[in-house]
Amino acid sequence: MSLSFANSIAVQSRARTLVPLCVGAGAYLFFLFVGDTLLQDSDSFWQIKIGQWILDHRALPYTDFYSFTRTGETWISTSWLSQVLFAFSHAQWDWAGPVILTAIGAALAAAIFVYLLDAQIGAPRAVLFAMLALLLSLHHVLARPHILALPVMVAWVGLLMAAADRKSAPSWYWLPLMALWANLHGGFVLGLALIGPISLEAVEHAEKGKRLSLFMRWVLFGVAALIAACCTPYGWRTLMGATNILSLGELLSLIFEWMPANFATFTSFEGALLGLIALGYYRGLVLSAPRIFLILFLTWSALTHVRSIEAFAFLVPLVLAKPLGEMFSRPPVDATGADRWPARYVTAIGALMIVAASWTSTSLYMSHHRFTFTMAQTPVAAVDLLEKLGVQRIFNAYQFGGYLISRDIPVYVDGRAELYGEKFVMDFFKATEGKKPELLPRLLDQYKIDATLLVADAPGPQILDQLKGWKRIYADDIAVVHVREKADGGAATPSK
Repeated sequence: MSLSFANSIAVQSRARTLVPLCVGAGAYLFFLFVGDTLLQDSDSFWQIKIGQWILDHRALPYTDFYSFTRTGETWISTSWLSQVLFAFSHAQWDWAGPVILTAIGAALAAAIFVYLLDAQIGAPRAVLFAMLALLLSLHHVLARPHILALPVMVAWVGLLMAAADRKSAPSWYWLPLMALWANLHGGFVLGLALIGPISLEAVEHAEKGKRLSLFMRWVLFGVAALIAACCTPYGWRTLMGATNILSLGELLSLIFEWMPANFATFTSFEGALLGLIALGYYRGLVLSAPRIFLILFLTWSALTHVRSIEAFAFLVPLVLAKPLGEMFSRPPVDATGADRWPARYVTAIGALMIVAASWTSTSLYMSHHRFTFTMAQTPVAAVDLLEKLGVQRIFNAYQFGGYLISRDIPVYVDGRAELYGEKFVMDFFKATEGKKPELLPRLLDQYKIDATLLVADAPGPQILDQLKGWKRIYADDIAVVHVREKADGGAATPSK
């Protein structure tokens, strides 16, 4: 081996570590800069509130105590660890804390993604795929638990695919990843579901005499992963809690992140699908049956629920990594180059410089920018008035539930749709969106509602304007408040 070729190998080995770090730092600074856009979902309010409750009581919730419609009913938090992290960061740095935590989650996912892809298709193409994955995921990068679980998802699936590419079984040392995922977010069920088809990819290409033993090792790993997923404070109930959301039926089509993809206008997701089809035709990409199934499953999931687009964006390239790597030529990389002390020294110094630069940039940006939650989700003035009136039961808009919880006001409904059930939330939407306006007075009487807090531009307030016994007392660009009228025509002000 010539000296110049040896130096080239050392440079590639260092780049294998530094390039992902640079990509991660770039992603982190980008999401920090657009941090206010991460604060657009009122679920962040109740996620933080529950995390703070866990910290204060050193216990986990098993029943609901935030609503007056489901008080005392069984409910567990499958994202308890993420909620604790968000609550702690919020307590330390206000909204800057959750923004920084979310940016770190997205950055780690991008860095791990590039590192895994680089082994197959090279750094330039890996970086390009990372940029596309982040672009496709922009709509769902929010200060919520799924982003903290995103790097774990990428690492888990990437490691499983790497084992399948080697025609071997996964290492048992990876099981803590599943346990971590199960404590961070309920999406861990996807990681369990993908073990099956990925194992078939490994078995299909193994030597005939070794297929049965390899299959059994994958089965044992799958069982161990299932057990690892139960290594949470809730135990096996974590599995049930994580799958309850899938039983909501028709309701899923009304909640934005669970809606199917809409191709009425051209989107980046539509472009990605067309690009994937074009790549297959142009390059004549030949895939095994398990890889085809994986791609079809991830595509179907993204088409069915827009929240699954980020899984499509990050996992499809990992499934295609080896076939694409066989199509593209790249110089061989000797792994021993990374063990030489100059390479390790340069990598460590480079990593420290990247981390230091990112932290310095964070401090400078935070010194002159204050992160604030989107006004459309925070009806501050309307809630101030309701507190002043002393109302007990507020019929609130779905997106206002999180904010009310943050102010210790019992809610009619909030983002925990699995707690309320399909019929309850569907009746609410039908009543307030004008599809079945006759439901509205029935619900108001059934739950002994004192006041309503609905979105300003929704049909609900107009229906209430025409409803006998109710009076509009406040309205702004965000919310409208109605209260029950007294017998003399004045607004009722229930006493505490």
